[in-house]
Amino acid sequence: MGSSYRFTHAIVRTPPSSAVSGLRANDVGNPDVVGLKQHHTAYVSALEAAGVQITVLPGLEEFPDSLFVEDTALCLPLGAVILRPGAPTRRGEAMAMAEAVKQFYPTAVELPGEGTLEGGDILAMENEILIGVSDRSTSEGIAALAGVVSPWGYQVREVTTPAGVLHFKSDCSLLDETTVLSTRRLSASGCFDGYTVIDVAEGEEPAANSIRVNDVVFMPEGFPHTSQAVRDGGFEVVELNNSECQKIDGGLSCLSLRFSPS
Repeated sequence: MGSSYRFTHAIVRTPPSSAVSGLRANDVGNPDVVGLKQHHTAYVSALEAAGVQITVLPGLEEFPDSLFVEDTALCLPLGAVILRPGAPTRRGEAMAMAEAVKQFYPTAVELPGEGTLEGGDILAMENEILIGVSDRSTSEGIAALAGVVSPWGYQVREVTTPAGVLHFKSDCSLLDETTVLSTRRLSASGCFDGYTVIDVAEGEEPAANSIRVNDVVFMPEGFPHTSQAVRDGGFEVVELNNSECQKIDGGLSCLSLRFSPS
């Protein structure tokens, strides 16, 4: 148990200076690149402290969003899938990631077909994978992934990302085998029926994008009611400053590919 949040390895990519040109749904100002890189360094150190071996890839200036490595691949114990980002400007990021992933997986399968799929829409649970249809991920892409991971013992369930939300995991994260942290607008859809749900406090929706890594739940700073609710649920919480990344729609999960290859 716990294969969905126990990790031995992670891949990250140094934020490029071009991140100031990163995609975003709403313009709230450009991130401070110095601050962004400092936060990223602290993030890497936190993952290492949680027992994860980190591979740090160099920044890709030609791809402003390349620090968000989670969107480029899905790494499961038995195999990896190189994804096809829905934003055309990000397609090259997945190909750039393939070489790094193949160092850990003998075969990294490219997503079949023409559909698109980004890792930010994929919530891998113990025995099922929930994937939200969004502006970046299509039903065709989801069906293609289902065909790849079925032999690995996973069932894929297509769900709906709330309107106006970039990625499915912008609004949720896995805390343990049976517990999910979610915004009310997402949990109200019933997609987590059968799971225990900890609701994000009203006005603290960005806190939903947290990550469980081994024995720690990493949460963004600045959302005290939600972090207390997670602690009250029996989880160890470490808060990280993610303020600059949030300006370009980046959450904590976006910044790493976390995995334990068999």
